[in-house]
Amino acid sequence: MFAVNKLKPVAGRLLIAEPFLHDDYFRRAVVLIAEHNEKGTVGFILNKPLDITITEAIPDFPAFDKFSFFGGPVQRDQLYFIHTMGEKIEGSFPIGNGLFWLGNFEQVKQLIADRKITSSEIRFFIGYAGWEPGQLEKELKEKSWFVANVDPAIIFNVDSSAMWTEVVKQMGEAFAPMANFPEDPSMN
Repeated sequence: MFAVNKLKPVAGRLLIAEPFLHDDYFRRAVVLIAEHNEKGTVGFILNKPLDITITEAIPDFPAFDKFSFFGGPVQRDQLYFIHTMGEKIEGSFPIGNGLFWLGNFEQVKQLIADRKITSSEIRFFIGYAGWEPGQLEKELKEKSWFVANVDPAIIFNVDSSAMWTEVVKQMGEAFAPMANFPEDPSMN
């Protein structure tokens, strides 16, 4: 039914939900893999914006009018961030493709206050998506997910409501027809 996906899940790649995945958290989700090893997988859902800005979520945060995103159902009381600032933010962990996660939060706040970080360089998440060892591999075998290479421009510059479709189109001709599948096949 679907094209064959041969990419392996590694940090810096994307997980693309299959078109008819019925999970409320992951329906048409695009997940950036931040970490994938023998301990499991950590990622952030890129296309589920919340109705709250980072400034509204954290009272002493400097003015920054971008919305936060629902990163996933794990630790929904924690704030995480991905960015392209690399070593400019102490304690950052490289993901790959010029992307990093975490780092010195006080330094982030100061860089934002000084207008040295723009919304096209950082994104904030409440919670994360996590898989136990072997769980993601099982879901990949079940074809719940496809793995794609990431273009960092998509993360920061594509409207989140169009992100799943755009990534699927970029995965190549074999995947392109999926971009037109309705979310609910009974509506076809």
